[in-house]
Amino acid sequence: MNWDVTVVEETGSTNADLLKSDGPEGSVLVARHQTAGRGRLGRTWHTPKGEALTFSALLRPDAAIPPSRRGWLPLAAGVAVATAVRDLCDLTVSLKWPNDVLHARRKLSGILAEQSASGAVVIGIGLNVSATEDQLPPPGPGGLVPTSLAVAGRPDAEPDALLAAILDDLGRRYDVLRAGGSIRGEYVAWCGTLGQPVRVELPGDKTMTGTATGIDEDGRLLVETVAVSAGDVIHLRLQS
Repeated sequence: MNWDVTVVEETGSTNADLLKSDGPEGSVLVARHQTAGRGRLGRTWHTPKGEALTFSALLRPDAAIPPSRRGWLPLAAGVAVATAVRDLCDLTVSLKWPNDVLHARRKLSGILAEQSASGAVVIGIGLNVSATEDQLPPPGPGGLVPTSLAVAGRPDAEPDALLAAILDDLGRRYDVLRAGGSIRGEYVAWCGTLGQPVRVELPGDKTMTGTATGIDEDGRLLVETVAVSAGDVIHLRLQS
């Protein structure tokens, strides 16, 4: 995968900008600051100015990755972020399904994938880099507390190096998916949700509880024997 990276000082949302542009595959938009960043399930993503790595990448999976398999794209991005943080910052991290990156049970990074009318998939990534404890937003759903690389003891983390590593890793896994391969084993190795008692807040104000037992071939979370494709997963042990 060849990436074409554009950097801007400030924008509302890099995802919204790339969706609107509907540009070529491999387009990447990096913003030093987002004023209207978005997270999953319609939430906002708050980042202090200049303290986070925020960017979006545009992919065109077309027929190579059928719609039923495109749920792997944001999961692949989660693995890419986790791998970069581990390798460049020497931190122990895990993934909360589908793609929140956690360190010491606190959230370092969030990912939002959206699809355009033309079939392009835009993956937005926010990684808290140098924010101090008092600059971080309040806890999210289920009491999940944000953190940053600086708070985790890595104040010297280099955003540009992290960006390059994340894009390189995402590109390699995207190529595997386009070729019909699987990244399920790699994802499972990173996923700290598995084996946990969880509560899943589903669309339509429904909830379910149980033990997260696996990831199916389409990237859905298995809670007992039920496959979950969309929902907010809360690790109940984080609340104990």
